[in-house]
Amino acid sequence: MNRKKLIIIMAIVFTVLAQFSAKAQWSDIYKIPFPQPSVPPVDTVSVVMIGDVMMHSKQLSYDCSTFLAPLKPMLENADIAIANMEFALGGAPYSGYPAFSAPDSYADYVKSLGVDVFLLANNHIRDKGERGLYRTIDYYESMGIRYTGATLTEQADSTLNPLIMMSHGIRFAFINCTYGTNGNHSEAGFPRVRLTSKELIKKDIERAKRAGADFIIALPHWGLEYQLKHSYAQDDFAKWLVGQGVDAIVGGHPHVVQDTTHIKGVPVIYSMGNAVSNMTATNTRLELAVTLRFTNDHEGSMKMLEPEITFLWCTVPGMLIDGFQTIPVEKYIGRRDEWITPSDYDNMMSTLARVKSATGIE
Repeated sequence: MNRKKLIIIMAIVFTVLAQFSAKAQWSDIYKIPFPQPSVPPVDTVSVVMIGDVMMHSKQLSYDCSTFLAPLKPMLENADIAIANMEFALGGAPYSGYPAFSAPDSYADYVKSLGVDVFLLANNHIRDKGERGLYRTIDYYESMGIRYTGATLTEQADSTLNPLIMMSHGIRFAFINCTYGTNGNHSEAGFPRVRLTSKELIKKDIERAKRAGADFIIALPHWGLEYQLKHSYAQDDFAKWLVGQGVDAIVGGHPHVVQDTTHIKGVPVIYSMGNAVSNMTATNTRLELAVTLRFTNDHEGSMKMLEPEITFLWCTVPGMLIDGFQTIPVEKYIGRRDEWITPSDYDNMMSTLARVKSATGIE
């Protein structure tokens, strides 16, 4: 082989080796196909709350399965659903106002709708005295339902006030308290209802922070009955709660919808009104369901979104059906011909307009 041919062969070999080496280097640096940028998944958590679940004497005569049936999809689809249970389970004979004692099956029904948490701090929880309160909590324990606002023992008081719950990586603390229990209260021992005491609630908030709560939600039973505007006392306590680090406030007790506001960015829904009852006084049949929504991107960023408010209407027997039923107002607009008593549809629409005007809620 002459020198010229040898040089040509060697040149070809070096070219091939160089190309192979370059290709190897390229593929080491750039993976094919190119990796996609990592986008963390964002979970949205919903906490849905309804107002006063009541059982007046007239309600005892009707099948309770219709009472809140239209709300079941909303409650079942929530990550956490909460209801204020404004009665005692005192056993038979059952009774309505002024001393409520509902059948145990009523609590089972509310749970079956998808409710996860019962609020017990309200002015009627001790209507059947200490024995009734003990029996109520004992039955809730047997149901396996979560609850807060009243406890049987000192140990339970330290673990259920506040109630700590996790959902999609977000830790919530729920604080429930009441202005009173219609004079039927005692803080000397147990069972005990959590009363509205700044000293006690401050301890609950501190306990929530120690437990690592990402969001603290206060659920006070407060305010003046039948008033569409919140009181000075509510304003004062709400500002105090915000100052202590509470992230949202959703209240009950006045039996009507009250105005809403923000205090330093913290949403305040002063009153949701009832959830179901036999009340027919002006404005008492219009109600709210409140949805608090939170996001978690699992990289340390958690946010609370603007609350969603759903207007509800409690129909009494002979109006929409032959029984009690609470309905989402928006879904029934334009369906006047479905009412047994169409004038009640007109009542619903006029009440909605009146309450919106008085409260400023859109």
